[in-house]
Amino acid sequence: QVHFVESGGGLVQPGGSLRLTCEVSEIIFSTYDIGWYRQAPGKARDFVARISRGGITNYIYPVKGRFTISRDNAKNMVFLQMNNLKPEDTAVYYCTNFRNLWGKGTLVTVSS
Repeated sequence: QVHFVESGGGLVQPGGSLRLTCEVSEIIFSTYDIGWYRQAPGKARDFVARISRGGITNYIYPVKGRFTISRDNAKNMVFLQMNNLKPEDTAVYYCTNFRNLWGKGTLVTVSS
């Protein structure tokens, strides 16, 4: 069963913005915190942001003030608004429930 479908990635210039969307299955959305990890080429998969069922958020330090995670409880969706993107943000971004479930990811490339 597919629990996460990510979308919204693409190629953007430094300083630009993208909004990632994660469509989450209803059972997962209602049970778990949801968040984003990212994996740059040749590197490990790293935590980016998390939002609890109650809306509490936390972020990895390099994206604080630039990225905003939010959720739409009516649509079972989680979003990652990414502003002032930098080349080091280039990665595949994955949605997860911080247990054992992952999406297939969406590629974000920040380059001039």
